[in-house]
Amino acid sequence: MENSQFSIAFYNVENLFDAIDGPHTLDHEFTPKGKKKWGPYRLNHKIQKLGKTIAKIGRDKSSIPPVLVGLAEVENKTVLQDLLKAEALQRTPYDFLHYESSDERGMDVALLYNKKFFQPSKSKSIPVFLYDAAKKRDHTRDILHVQGTLQGEEVHVFVNHWSSKRAGNANANKHLEILKTLEREIANIAAPDPKILLLGDFNENPSEQALQLLAAKSFNNPMEELYAKGLGSLKFYGKWMLFDQILLSKNFFPPKAKHLQFQEACIFNEPFLQNPKGPFKGQPFRTYSGKYYLGGYSDHFPVYVLLQVRAHSTL
Repeated sequence: MENSQFSIAFYNVENLFDAIDGPHTLDHEFTPKGKKKWGPYRLNHKIQKLGKTIAKIGRDKSSIPPVLVGLAEVENKTVLQDLLKAEALQRTPYDFLHYESSDERGMDVALLYNKKFFQPSKSKSIPVFLYDAAKKRDHTRDILHVQGTLQGEEVHVFVNHWSSKRAGNANANKHLEILKTLEREIANIAAPDPKILLLGDFNENPSEQALQLLAAKSFNNPMEELYAKGLGSLKFYGKWMLFDQILLSKNFFPPKAKHLQFQEACIFNEPFLQNPKGPFKGQPFRTYSGKYYLGGYSDHFPVYVLLQVRAHSTL
């Protein structure tokens, strides 16, 4: 794949639940008898739509679907297995990595990877310990850490889904605690100057405190420029937000980049992913609005970055 581009994506897929009432999670509303009336037909409809979306991400600039896709809001391995069976993904040799977290709703993160271009060697789930004012644990999503070989070069991938933003940025302190957890894990990487990709729904914009602190140390955040232009991946209280981001360690950029080099960051907001009419026209076409089934894709647009494999590079 010399002198060619490929993409790495992140997608919050909005409540990708199976239709079974889990005994230990708050998922009853996403069952046939729950208020969302979530059953096999609606699940398969969503699966096919998500598969179509993933297959199209970055295809105007790359000949293949994303090599890596970080996912948020997936319930379990069952829905991931269903997703890989989606019609639009049949020609891509995807596999996935996923661990169950202690999130109260049963929502986890995962990583899809094209086996032809990425070979994982290690992976683990990193628990995040948060507590409320009464010292009671606030169970949230774990961080997924995957180490592997991407196009012949070792990389570390972290998939994140930070605590919800809340009005008035009420969870800012929780984000700083999650940041500490992530930074500790990064500091434990033994390799000198490791190549690192941070994928996630961070529930804050690139300009906010935790993301600024993260980028200031060892990372570049190409999403910051997109946000400065007024672009976003979701609407929050009527405003465009860019919670979905991909940050890259500085060795993906000149002059340090040797083999894999950053090219461009994008929001995948094609018309088919947008609400087609009404007061929310142009916003992400979501699956539900409250209890009302819309049959859309997600309340977030995917984001992605393009990397170039440099010819004649020395690994």
